[in-house]
Amino acid sequence: MTEQRVARNKAVYVTYSIVDQSGSVFEQSDVPVGYVHGGNSPLFEKIEMALDGHRVGDRVEVSLNPAEGFGPHDPNLTFTDDIGNVPPEFRRLGAEVELQNEKGESMIFRVSRIADGKLTVDANHALAGQTVTFVVNIVNIRDANMDEIVNGLPVDQSHPLH
Repeated sequence: MTEQRVARNKAVYVTYSIVDQSGSVFEQSDVPVGYVHGGNSPLFEKIEMALDGHRVGDRVEVSLNPAEGFGPHDPNLTFTDDIGNVPPEFRRLGAEVELQNEKGESMIFRVSRIADGKLTVDANHALAGQTVTFVVNIVNIRDANMDEIVNGLPVDQSHPLH
């Protein structure tokens, strides 16, 4: 039997790390996650293209600039207020709060900075505005069935790589 390669309509399983622009590991998955190559996958396009033709055991590193990855940092999604105006349960870095605008639309904001009596919340993705590197290890490849091809995800996978 010929060794399978990453190609259209293959279910591909990977482990990965996301390294931010300072060189720190932002996220890591040692449990394989899957997607259907060339299908309706939520995988970043540049990563999918880089994996094309690779085999099980291959390690692929892909750098994504903000436009290719998590987008630019939007300063309109960042707000700073006196810490005294913020409920105590949100006075810690990483705390999340759901806020609504005047139209009733909700967004999740994360406390990103506390300094000089001020607290800043930010609705941007934590990696917005950064060039990041995905380090991807291919751990399994198999033929995808028709339902998987349509959905872009293997039936045994619910958390795809971004």
